[in-house]
Amino acid sequence: MNCIDIETPLGTMLIAEDGDGLAGLWFTGQRHFPADASNWPRHRTSLLTDAESQVLAYMEGQRQTFDLPLATQGTPFQQSVWQYLQTIPYGERHSYGQIARSLKKPASARAVGRAVGTNPWTLVIPCHRVVGSNGTLTGYAGGLERKKWLLAMEAESGQKTFTPN
Repeated sequence: MNCIDIETPLGTMLIAEDGDGLAGLWFTGQRHFPADASNWPRHRTSLLTDAESQVLAYMEGQRQTFDLPLATQGTPFQQSVWQYLQTIPYGERHSYGQIARSLKKPASARAVGRAVGTNPWTLVIPCHRVVGSNGTLTGYAGGLERKKWLLAMEAESGQKTFTPN
C-alpha cells in the first residue's frame, strides 16, 4: 500500500493505492479512516499523482467526474451501492430510499446508508450526494460541514469557505 497526503480546501486527505488501483481517499480523521494508515509508506506514484490532480481540479470546480481505477473491495451489496453512487450526476441529490428502490431492494434503505457511509473513495464515488428522504442532509463520514460545502460547490452557490465542527 502506497499513499500520499494532500492539502485541499476541506483539509488534509489521504489517498492510497494498493497496486490494483485506488484503495481509498479519506479526509484525515473522518469516520472509517484506516487505523493503520500512519504506518503506510508515503511514496508518490503516477496513479496517486493523477488522483491528487483530479481531486484538486474537482474542488476548484474544474472537473465534474473522475477517471481513476479503483481497487475492488466490499461485499456485492456494497459494490452495487457504490456503482449506483457513481451514476448520480454532478449537482444532483438522491435519497437512501431512492437508491434502495433502484437496486430492487426497497426495504434496504438502512443497509444502503451503511454502504454509503463506508465508501472508501470519498469524492471519487460521490456519497455526499445522498440525502434523507425529505431532502435533509444526513450523516457524512467526512462531516456535515464538508458535505454542505461539496453540495454548495456543485450547485455553484458561491459558498467557498469551510468551517470544521
